[in-house]
Amino acid sequence: MREDAEPMPGYVRVAAVSEVPEGTGKALHVSGRPIALFNVKGIFHAVEGLCPHRGGPLGEGYLSGSVVTCPWHFWQFDVATGRAPDVPDACLATFRVKVDGDGVFVEV
Repeated sequence: MREDAEPMPGYVRVAAVSEVPEGTGKALHVSGRPIALFNVKGIFHAVEGLCPHRGGPLGEGYLSGSVVTCPWHFWQFDVATGRAPDVPDACLATFRVKVDGDGVFVEV
């Protein structure tokens, strides 16, 4: 597959696998929308990129296991589910992610 090709309709290439090492995240804008991409033990997850509390950049947050902590006010979210462990009503949108070769693709 070409590097710029999409693996299926609706998916956009957002990063190379090497750009998001295991245990880290990356802040992105995909189709004008802020998205945070995370690598949890080699599995990529994408969630909406702004914390619902005050709009902190979740892609710049602190990742521990599958939980990201917002760098502004320390709200936490599971990047696999989008759910906040301590605030049941707080939830992030999640996006499907595919890896094809060295490309990471997000469905938007």
